[in-house]
Amino acid sequence: MSRYTRTMMWRVIIVVGCLVLGWTARGHATDPVVLDVRTESTGGMLATATILFPVGPAIIQRIITDYAHWPELFDVRMRMAEIREQEGKVFTDIRIEHALLPGERRLLSETRALPTGGFLTELKGGDFKQYRRFWKLTPADGGAHTKAEFELLVEIDTMMPDWIVAAAMRRDLDTHFRIIREKALAQQGVQSGRSQ
Repeated sequence: MSRYTRTMMWRVIIVVGCLVLGWTARGHATDPVVLDVRTESTGGMLATATILFPVGPAIIQRIITDYAHWPELFDVRMRMAEIREQEGKVFTDIRIEHALLPGERRLLSETRALPTGGFLTELKGGDFKQYRRFWKLTPADGGAHTKAEFELLVEIDTMMPDWIVAAAMRRDLDTHFRIIREKALAQQGVQSGRSQ
C-alpha cells in the first residue's frame, strides 16, 4: 500500500470516527435503555441491551416480526430482497448499505420463536462473518409495558478499527430502539382510538 493511500485511509478513519463519536454523544435520549457494546475476543461486536418499552409485549412482538417493514426500523439503507416463511421459521435475504461499509452487504438469516420465549435470528449466509440476534419480551407493570432483553453478535469484514465499529453500532442501536418505541406508541394510539 503506498504512503499516500495509507495517509488517506487514516484521514478517512479519523473523520468517520469524529462523526460517529459526535452522533453518539448527541444521540443519548431519555428512553429507558441500558446498552453495552463491546469487542469480543473471538471476533465481532457484542451488544446487549435491556429496554423498557411503554407498551405491551404484543405490540413490540408485532413490530419486530413484521419482516416486510424491517427497513423502517433502522436508520441505514436496507431492503428486503426475500422473505420466506417455512415450518415456523422465517428466512430473510436483506441487502444493507452502511456508511462504514463499501457497497451493499447481503445478510441471509433465519428467525424462529423459541419455546422458552423470545426470538432468535441466526446467520445463514451472505457477507457477514457472524450474526446472531436475540429478543426476549416480558410483560412489565401488569402488561402495560414491555421489558425487552436484546443481544446482537455481529462481525463484518472491514478495515475500520473496532472502536469505530463499536461506536457506530451503539449509535445505530440507540436509533433502532427509539424507532421501535415511536412505532409502538403510534400503534398503541391507533388501538386506543379504536377501542373508544
